[in-house]
Amino acid sequence: QLQLVESGGGLVHPGGSLRLSCVASGFTLDRYAIGWFRQAPGKEREEVSCISSGGRNTNYLGSVVGRFTVSRDNGKNTVYLQMNALKPEDTAVYYCAAKSFCDSRTYDSWGQGTQVTVSS
Repeated sequence: QLQLVESGGGLVHPGGSLRLSCVASGFTLDRYAIGWFRQAPGKEREEVSCISSGGRNTNYLGSVVGRFTVSRDNGKNTVYLQMNALKPEDTAVYYCAAKSFCDSRTYDSWGQGTQVTVSS
């Protein structure tokens, strides 16, 4: 059974940093692209970033370019999202999802989400 578990969320002041982790179990993560998504209350889910299976290709939502960095360690079956210079509008539940390619619109597995709150 494909399972993803996110961690690393929390409460941080504006301008602060967090690193989210997405750990896979039940499957080998290096076969999948991993997308990071977020959903704030009353808003639609949006894809924040994606990293290809080998880690060579990444993409980002425009509003996080230069602040967020996605990376992966396939040996640890883990994908990371480093978030710097956080803003209140980054507040959301963050999810990771496994898919065949970053362009894919179908997903093989979703995590349960981790809350990120940016507030003074």
